[in-house]
Amino acid sequence: MDIERQRLAIEAARLYYQSDYSQQDIAERLGVSRPTVSRLLQHAKEQGYVRIEIVDPGEDLNVLGRKLKRKYGLDTVQVCYSPLNQYEEIKKHISKKAAEFLHEIVQDKDIIGVTWGTTMHAVALQLAPKQVKGVEVVQLKGGVSHSHVNTYAAETVNLFAEAFQTVARYLPLPVIFDNIELKRIVEEDRHISRIIELGKQANIAVFTVGTVKEDALLFRLGYFNEQEQELLKKSGAGDICSRFFDETGQICSEEINNRTVGIDLHELQKKEKSILVAGGERKVEAIQAALAGNYANILITDQFTAQALIS
Repeated sequence: MDIERQRLAIEAARLYYQSDYSQQDIAERLGVSRPTVSRLLQHAKEQGYVRIEIVDPGEDLNVLGRKLKRKYGLDTVQVCYSPLNQYEEIKKHISKKAAEFLHEIVQDKDIIGVTWGTTMHAVALQLAPKQVKGVEVVQLKGGVSHSHVNTYAAETVNLFAEAFQTVARYLPLPVIFDNIELKRIVEEDRHISRIIELGKQANIAVFTVGTVKEDALLFRLGYFNEQEQELLKKSGAGDICSRFFDETGQICSEEINNRTVGIDLHELQKKEKSILVAGGERKVEAIQAALAGNYANILITDQFTAQALIS
């Protein structure tokens, strides 16, 4: 009798927990009453035939966040849940998380430095308005490109400014000049130098990280010739604010860096809140390099990227 009860309990448990049968369906299939099925399922749990594990995604994400904080010496890590390990899906979720985080932390008289690109534009689109006073929003790098590829530079800084009840401060320049002399002349302009200085004064910087892969946005914008692209692909790991660094976080081409308009990477290391918003398998190497350079003290990412960064 006990062997028969064991067989029925295991069969009922398989149908109920693995095949999603209702208790009534199981009763009809096994030729017993519905209350008997209920007792069989309870017996299966009591005898250890069934083990139920509750997985709390929030708890798992917190664990990942704590591990990342310890490994990379970060002040804050926000890990969000993405149902798929696909770049566009991840971007959707990390941008929402970043927008929520910014809405929470921005206060009166903050100066927010903003970069551009598809991730930053996605963050800007999800910002909720917040009633604050005296906030400044400034572009951290030039936003004019040489191609028809949309950088969303103006749209992004405008949306940030609208969300925090202020006026956008633009850097109406190419982000990388053809030669150092011309770049230096332009930076001496009174208006331009004031915007660059405001970026240095920003206590909050929000940015993402680019890659040195073939489809990298900066490569598609026409700033680099073929030789320069090959140099960056060979020695670089990624870029922040269009400043390229190697796997250790060190600038990989001083010549290109000297032609770049915008905030220097060492200025990011001084920020009260230096917020890196990035995720996806294709960006893991670049994120690691950025963290190795200590360019961010706050990271917003997804669970797939977090696991890759830890391992």
